[in-house]
Amino acid sequence: MKYTDLINSITALESGGVGITIPDTWMQGRTTYGGLSAAICFEAARGLVDDLPIRSAQVAFVGPVGGAVQAVPRLLRRGYNTAFVRVDMTAETGVAAQCIFAFGKSRESQLNVASVPMPDVPDPETAASFFREGPRPGFTQNFNMKGVLGDAPMTGSDQAAIGLWLRNKDEATPMDATAVLAIADCPPPAALSMQRIPAPISSMTWMAEFLTETITTRDGWYFALSEAQTARNGYSSQAMTLWNRDREPILIGRQTIAMFG
Repeated sequence: MKYTDLINSITALESGGVGITIPDTWMQGRTTYGGLSAAICFEAARGLVDDLPIRSAQVAFVGPVGGAVQAVPRLLRRGYNTAFVRVDMTAETGVAAQCIFAFGKSRESQLNVASVPMPDVPDPETAASFFREGPRPGFTQNFNMKGVLGDAPMTGSDQAAIGLWLRNKDEATPMDATAVLAIADCPPPAALSMQRIPAPISSMTWMAEFLTETITTRDGWYFALSEAQTARNGYSSQAMTLWNRDREPILIGRQTIAMFG
């Protein structure tokens, strides 16, 4: 199912939340692709504060997400400039994810600093597909992914960073915060490239901060850089950044990953 068809299939529930059935093509092992879970939760939250732009998302991937799921929002606080919304996503197995979204309107400031330089990498048209032949997570078939920095998973790389050009294959995908959340999490953890033997992984938490209110890019392409800063004791902590095709920063974040092997 294409991204826009999937998002349009979200239905309002009498409880005040939203419901959706996740197709197999958006799964990542036994759970839904994390970026999609975050995007669904955001769709539930934005209805409560649709007059304010998103500033940050804090996502805890509590358990497996699959099949029929529900996302129920709760307004924690609404001020003049800001609002906080919590969303609980549940599946048949219970709580699957919890999110807190912070919204805030722009206001005048004495500061105007934005130092998030993008690496000098080739354009996506000249880059090769990131994935090698063989099995890969099912959700990745929904995206074009071009590798321009670092190495593929399980190659024993000595580099602790992965840089990818990303594009949703659905050309009708809008340029909005929901779509950004749905694509920003699709690169594999950078630490996975340093491994030689396949082993399961699982995202535990993801924090994403939006650096702009206006989502724009050319030809649908975004550049994502993931950098593993620690990988030991079965966990990895990484920094993440997303730029648009014009090398303007869109989002920065952090992620904690459990690594079973």
